[in-house]
Amino acid sequence: MTEARANPLVRVRAAGKINLALRVGPRRPDGFHPLATVFQAVSVFDDVEVRRARPGTFAVSVTGPQAELVPTDGRNLVVHAAHLLIERYRLDRVGAEIAIRKSIPVTDGMAGGSADCAAALLALSVLWDLDVTPNELAELGGRLGSDVPFALMGQTAFGKGRGDDLVPVLSRGTYHWVLAFADFELSTPAVFARFDELNPAPSPDLDVPRGMLEVLASGDANALAGVLVNDLQDAALALRPELARTMDAGLEAGALASLVSGSGPTIAFLAPSEEAAIDLSCELGKAGVCRTVRRVSGPVHGARLVT
Repeated sequence: MTEARANPLVRVRAAGKINLALRVGPRRPDGFHPLATVFQAVSVFDDVEVRRARPGTFAVSVTGPQAELVPTDGRNLVVHAAHLLIERYRLDRVGAEIAIRKSIPVTDGMAGGSADCAAALLALSVLWDLDVTPNELAELGGRLGSDVPFALMGQTAFGKGRGDDLVPVLSRGTYHWVLAFADFELSTPAVFARFDELNPAPSPDLDVPRGMLEVLASGDANALAGVLVNDLQDAALALRPELARTMDAGLEAGALASLVSGSGPTIAFLAPSEEAAIDLSCELGKAGVCRTVRRVSGPVHGARLVT
């Protein structure tokens, strides 16, 4: 038996996300905020590759843009995913080499860490030949992070609670986005803390904008532009006011709408068509208001095997 066949490689690809709607309620005693959100998975992907390793060994490597910002020790969620699978399925004498290839920006509000965690859960379950259902993977993912179940599901979904109680949403057609990546980071806890300061008594009654689900079912980008919302946007702009300049530049260049993605600092611009997205990305690239831009489309699939 060849070494490659004796130690097969399993590769899983998972997508980043945009929150088309993100409504935030009052901080709970446990520190979390109840959410109502509509996720859309978009075509920027991380790949996670796993191989068997010496029992008890979990070696993580990271390559790609901003790889230096990603921990390779026990702080990485992919290691937590490995240990959770071992605990749940009472595994012994297993280990893994885990290689992450980054394209999703790090700490940019697009759930790249959650995508890697989702990919690792699926990849390791295949590598270790576990009898695990998609629902069981989603339950395990929810224990690791609130965005992990959606990274497994992909497409478009409505989430409530911490965002991990998901219902698929019908979304017709393809939406074209231009993402503006900042040259700085924004701490998610800091953004939520500023939200609390700006909103001392937010409504506990959360829902997505009226008509959003119907708009998604229609596939009308112009109508979707009118219902995008992010309750964390003001907090992100308060912490980094220069993001407003990026948003203004995109709107001036023809975007239908601009939106802080999650807790930021990535700005998502909705374009009316693929051609318009190409023009918009060129204009933003010349404007000098962000580190780089990227055209993506959605919705796309969740974590899935590619080998």
